[in-house]
Amino acid sequence: MKKAIVAVYKFGSCAGCQLELLNYEEGLLDLLELVDFAQFYEATRDNRPGPYDLGLVEGAIISPDQVEVIKKAREDCKVLVAVGACATTGGVPALKNDHEVGSLLTRVYPGNEKDIETLNSGKGIDAYVKVDYYLQGCPVERSEILELVHALFLGRRPDLKPWPVCMECKMKENVCLVVSRSESCMGPVTRAGCGALCPTFGRPCYNCHGPMSNPNPKALMDVFAAQGLSTEDIVRKFTGYAREMEPFKKGIEEYVSRVTEK
Repeated sequence: MKKAIVAVYKFGSCAGCQLELLNYEEGLLDLLELVDFAQFYEATRDNRPGPYDLGLVEGAIISPDQVEVIKKAREDCKVLVAVGACATTGGVPALKNDHEVGSLLTRVYPGNEKDIETLNSGKGIDAYVKVDYYLQGCPVERSEILELVHALFLGRRPDLKPWPVCMECKMKENVCLVVSRSESCMGPVTRAGCGALCPTFGRPCYNCHGPMSNPNPKALMDVFAAQGLSTEDIVRKFTGYAREMEPFKKGIEEYVSRVTEK
């Protein structure tokens, strides 16, 4: 049986998505029957150049040299997958997008800011290359990585959930935090796949999986406003992990415009 040749790339991130895969432990041995990790710096020193059948990319693009690396990765990989919030939406590194980068460098690297090469914004990899599949989450769910690998190996489309986290809450018979406790939960607009992990433990969803298919951010923003959240806090809810994704960007612009007009 011919194994799929896989490369794992890391850009601006905490490496949590790669660790999630490594934490699969014994199950990783089963995965190795299907794939050959030709490049995986987090796991091995034995790294080989492409071409590769599959590229798994973690992290946002945050520096000029990374732009060139991701373009080379696209050339080397038949299938390229954005893995985790940073690679799909810019994630936490994209928080700098609302600030003047020079002032941030001065605050963080006083006296050495000129030695730091960085882009003015952090973006998901699809700002620079074509992406074939997106696996969201912070970190990504290992089950979704495995589903994608198995699907590609079998020649079918991966079964990735487009519906909201609320569906998973219902299946687990969780009490709705929005209704029962007036919590500002992002579950109604967030794509499922995490098993409603946070709500199951009594914590509101914070949208690390990004927007679901066809979300209605305006309606949820109105709910948050009725709960007493300020406009600033509402915007922060929708920009923590998926600020660069169109459904939320448009929703924020329309909401802020409507509030300002009042």
